[in-house]
Amino acid sequence: MAKRGKKYQDAVKLIDREQAYNAEEAIELVKKTAPASFDETVEVAVRLGVDPRKNDQQIRGAVVLPHGTGRTQRVLVFAKGAKAQEAEAAGADYVGEDDLVNKIQQGWFEFDVVVATPDMMAQVGRLGKVLGPKGLMPNPKTGTVTMDVEKAVGEIKAGKVEYRTDKSGNIHAPIGKISFDTEKLQENFNTVIETLVKAKPAAAKGTYMKGVAVASTMGPGVKVSTSTLNLK
Repeated sequence: MAKRGKKYQDAVKLIDREQAYNAEEAIELVKKTAPASFDETVEVAVRLGVDPRKNDQQIRGAVVLPHGTGRTQRVLVFAKGAKAQEAEAAGADYVGEDDLVNKIQQGWFEFDVVVATPDMMAQVGRLGKVLGPKGLMPNPKTGTVTMDVEKAVGEIKAGKVEYRTDKSGNIHAPIGKISFDTEKLQENFNTVIETLVKAKPAAAKGTYMKGVAVASTMGPGVKVSTSTLNLK
């Protein structure tokens, strides 16, 4: 295991690794212990009591954070005609058809999110092997395959984030930047938790939200007590 730097080691000393804090306390500790000189991203990690190997227990979706993520997403839209004009007017960074397909096939990836109208998915499907592994393939579950491109682009630019369970049933999602005040980070945090609670699969049995933690990009994780969360 790689040795951690002195700033990280000093940060760890400020956290009781055996204690689970309420959300406000945890976020304040994350802000206090962020060791980097840049504006680190704050992320929430949730361990869910689901079996992602089963289709009826996989969780995937998107949520618009009330205070955004602190990062401007570069949006690429596959659309044509009036829908292409709609995407451009909504603020999409790149809009096109086969021209963009060819460009991506040649190794261009100067974008963060891909949106496509349903009639463009035949062309976009050719990019499955390159977009899929990067988590960039448009999907109806996350609202990125839609005819309402204006809404899709607007939400992404406003701070929409995608989430999905990994192979171990964990979900990771950004909730802002260290420079955000505690109240804004907590409201973003609450929005993610409430969204995941609503997304609980009917097939999931036992304890659903098994563990929650928050951390900055370079900082140590801080446990959040699930008993302090509104999980109804």
